[in-house]
Amino acid sequence: MALKSTIYKATLQIADMDRARYATHSLTLARHPSETDERLMVRLLAFGLNVPADDADGALVFARGLSDTDEPDLWQTALDGRLRHWIEVGQPADERRLSRACGRADRVSVYAYSAAAEIWWAGIRHKLARLPNLAVWRLPAAQSQALAAFADERSLQLQLNVQDGQCWLTDARRSMEIHPMPLKVA
Repeated sequence: MALKSTIYKATLQIADMDRARYATHSLTLARHPSETDERLMVRLLAFGLNVPADDADGALVFARGLSDTDEPDLWQTALDGRLRHWIEVGQPADERRLSRACGRADRVSVYAYSAAAEIWWAGIRHKLARLPNLAVWRLPAAQSQALAAFADERSLQLQLNVQDGQCWLTDARRSMEIHPMPLKVA
């Protein structure tokens, strides 16, 4: 029998001073059986850092990601069907996947995390340099691992504050600072 996804309900309050975005989002996240709490929380952080101010050009939604190799972890599709933003979490092993995504979407973002992120980037950066609409961010391993602690309950009440490129994630019991580092800017 196949294992089922674990469902998380999250209320994410965002105060992003850098982009002048202030909103509360009620989200349902499905954690794939092979997905870690760390990856789940990096997906949630990527949502918070990229959600548009409104849905006039399509909503940013969680895609199938791990369950479907033709979909990213998050994406935004315009009302006319155009793919506006493709977001990957982790270290995509195949640069062709990112190249295809850049051909399909207006913007592509990658949020690399874990201790292996620097090694991954060193091996792939020259192959991705020619993609003008690709942005790559690295989360320090200690910070992404600390994010996993926020997934200790299936009902999450979180606040994400962003100012000057720095992020603070808080819940009722803890707070942490996150420093996404740009490796490639689109």
